[in-house]
Amino acid sequence: MRVIFLDTVHPILEERLTGKGYECIDATSLSKDECLNLITDAVGIVIRSRFRMDRSFLDSAVNLKFIARSGAGMENIDEAYCQSRNIELYNAPEGNRNAVGEHALGMLLALFNKLHTADVEVRNGQWNRERNRGIELDGKTVGIIGYGNNGSAFARKLRGFDVTVLAFDKYKKGYGDDHVSEVSMDELFAQCDVISFHIPQTEETLYLADESFFASFQKPIYLINLARGKVVKTSALVSALKNGKVLGACLDVLEYEKASFESFFDQEMNDDFKYLLASKNIILSPHVGGWTHESYFKLSNVLADKILKQ
Repeated sequence: MRVIFLDTVHPILEERLTGKGYECIDATSLSKDECLNLITDAVGIVIRSRFRMDRSFLDSAVNLKFIARSGAGMENIDEAYCQSRNIELYNAPEGNRNAVGEHALGMLLALFNKLHTADVEVRNGQWNRERNRGIELDGKTVGIIGYGNNGSAFARKLRGFDVTVLAFDKYKKGYGDDHVSEVSMDELFAQCDVISFHIPQTEETLYLADESFFASFQKPIYLINLARGKVVKTSALVSALKNGKVLGACLDVLEYEKASFESFFDQEMNDDFKYLLASKNIILSPHVGGWTHESYFKLSNVLADKILKQ
């Protein structure tokens, strides 16, 4: 039973699979063609995002039983084709949900308290107290779009604050409790001061946050996106920032990301992205919302649990 590791993950996954009789092969430094030759007799593939798991790639894996994705998003996998071949798909949103919740809260608090600008100014010998006067989270209404692992984790982190938390999830019902109210999208548009995305990238969610989305809010909002970059149409966000519909944004993901995150800055930056880079009411991070030392272990451990239950 051979499992091919196409991407680097925490060694606990290999340790646990090897202990149950699997032969684990490190293909993280091999080319795509070399990997295609290697997966012909594999029963499992472990990935993050290096190669797209489409039909042309998977046709070489004639004995494939499962694909294990270290992370939450499955947009790089042809799920319909895998289903037609009875290939099990495993992901691990449970492994990094706490990290995502903490990162979302951290970005929001930093933006509200202008920590990103204040730090730079003090280091440059500027003591601008009034310019760095912050605002408080207490009293705000926070809307969460997508109430799965990551959305619910962010809601739990907000429990220590005097905030109203609303959540909308098109595919879930009955999750409201003492801390979160289940509402419609129209209610989010009417009530929210902050909106946070926690949804996958699908045909349905692609550019969900477009011009009409931002125009629908009754009052100016702050935006958080730790989901997928293409959920937010950057040009629409920039327009909303310019016209005051959006007061600021916390962006861990960007529309312009490539599958290989490390090559992000090899591309030419357009004017919308340049605007974000120059804006003091924007906080950016390099898609690390779920990327902690703890989640690195948990993602692989969760995958091991799922694979070994089959």
